[in-house]
Formats: sequence, structure tokens, C-alpha cells
Amino acid sequence: MRCFSMMVAGDLLVHPQLWTQAGDDAAASGKLPLDFTPLLEGKRAYLDSADLGICHMETPVAEADGPYTGYPLFNVPPQILTAAKAVGYDACTTASNHTVDAGTAGLNRTLGVLDALGLPHTGSYAAEADAAKPFILQTPAAGVSVVEATYGLNGMTADFDWQVDLLDPEVMIAKARAARAAGADVVVGAIHAGDEYASVPNAQQIEVAHALADSGEFDFLYGHHSHSVLPIENYNGTWIAYGLGNSVTELSPWYDVNNEGLILRAQFGQDSGGAWSVTDLAWAPSVIVRDPYRWCSVAADLPQGACATPEHQAAVRARTIPVVESMGAADAGAHEWLVSADPVR
Repeated sequence: MRCFSMMVAGDLLVHPQLWTQAGDDAAASGKLPLDFTPLLEGKRAYLDSADLGICHMETPVAEADGPYTGYPLFNVPPQILTAAKAVGYDACTTASNHTVDAGTAGLNRTLGVLDALGLPHTGSYAAEADAAKPFILQTPAAGVSVVEATYGLNGMTADFDWQVDLLDPEVMIAKARAARAAGADVVVGAIHAGDEYASVPNAQQIEVAHALADSGEFDFLYGHHSHSVLPIENYNGTWIAYGLGNSVTELSPWYDVNNEGLILRAQFGQDSGGAWSVTDLAWAPSVIVRDPYRWCSVAADLPQGACATPEHQAAVRARTIPVVESMGAADAGAHEWLVSADPVR
């Protein structure tokens, strides 16, 4: 049986506090002017244990030497993508409500940085022909397509209607079919939607995810945008992870959930009849800590060591795990990812 595994994570959402940290880390590492790798370093063990790692780049990037801007119109250091590549990400999605914060120039600049790093991408496009071409990533076992779209652009509009994929189940299903016709063995859907800081998916998320699952064209579905971890559901045999929270972010003093995230590993296998499905789904909770700012796993095996206090770890787990399991994920077989128990690759 052919098989492979895929790791997905939440938003890479870079605020000024994080590029200040990257400056401090660059001074220590010599990788001037900015080094985000220490911020993301804890992810390396997880990415090393998956065949394919997909990041979500929430915002456009600026020129390497700036100027940079944060909320509400982001234009962030491109070195965050250098670090994503360095710790093991293989590709990124780019459609979000912030995709056109810096206009067409920012959108194209972001894609150019990804191209220069050798990170394939989907969700936004520099050319109409790119938007029409099926997005397929090759693993040794299978061709994998990711179809991603966002609920909106914060009231703005793209300069061209093909530049950013917007949520439309019929369009996403058509893209999935086109990807399969072009050779994709597995199709994954990524939905950028939801209510900020919520603990349940909203009606749009459920409607879109169920429509995609009902089409029979998607093997796995996941989401981002809410800046909070949302439930995992097994809907008629299709796994849906509604929201992976934040991958990196500044620390919110008002919303603890903003500072938390989830990473998922979906293992795919092919049966004797040739059909592919998710054969195992594992998740690990995470949190951003500061002084210094770091992505920090709070999985039970603490693969990067205790980077949060025992009390903080316990609080994150007490918030995250009940939400993850609130739509029956545990009963359906989803479980915590203990990367320390994975075979050495």
C-alpha cells in the first residue's frame, strides 16, 4: 500500500513584536538583519516527521529592508518565509483576508519570495494562467493537490478577479476535479473563514466544508483564520479540522486563544482498490511564549523541552483539547501527536 503524511498548521501572522525579536535573534546568530528561525525552530521535529508540510502565509511581505507595517494593513519582513523553509515547510497557502493589504505589488512580491525559496504556493496568483493551473505537489507516493480559498478581503477587492481564490464550493469542487484530471491522487481543501476567537465553526465554515466533503472530490479538509483552535469532525468519513489557530502571532492580552494553535498530521493510505483516504489523524497543541518569543509545543511529550511553565502548559491544554474533541474527534479516532514516539526518518 502506498502512503504518505502531511502536516498543516495555522496562520503565520507576523506583528512588530516578532520582527523585533527576529532582530535580536539575528544579532545573536549573525544572520542579519532578521532571523525568524529561532521563533519557528520547535516545528522542525514535527516537519521532519511528515512527508509534506504546508504553511499558511497570512499577509503580504515587504522588501527585505522594509518598511514594514502591522495591523490593520500588513506588510511584513520576507525573512519569515526564509525561516519557514529552513525549519522544513515544503509549500504554503496564501489566500486570506489580508492578501491584498499591500495591493498587487505586495501580492506579487510575496509570491516572488516564495518562488525564490522554492516553496510552491496556491490561493493567490501573479498571473491568470497560474490561477487556472491545477496545483499539485509531488511526494514519492502520490500527487497531492491543495485547493484553498478565503471568505473575503476585509472589504477590499483585488485588482483582478483571478488574483485571490474566494470561497465558492462549486469553484473549489471544479478545481479539485481539474486537479484529479491532471494527475492528483489526493485533494485537500483549505478554508480560510470563521469568527475570530470562537470555539465553534460558524455556519459558513460548516456549509462549505460539508459541501466539499459531499462532493466526494476532497480527501481531507482544514481551516484557518479565526485565530483560535476549532473542533475536528469526522463528517461521513471525511476529516474536517475547522481551525488551526495561530502558528505565530504577538501575544494578545485579551484573548488567550489568540496565542494558541494546533498542528495536524494526516496520514494517507491507498487501499487495494486504489482509493486514497486518511488512515490516521494526529494533532498537537501549541502556544506562543515570549522573552524570547518562540513557538512552543505543549504536546504531552514536550519534544522541544518545557518552553512554557507547567501552569501555562496545563492551561493551554485545558482550553485546547476539549475544543478539538467537542465534535466527536476522539471517538472517531483522532488523537494527540506524540512526535517523540515516531520512527526515526
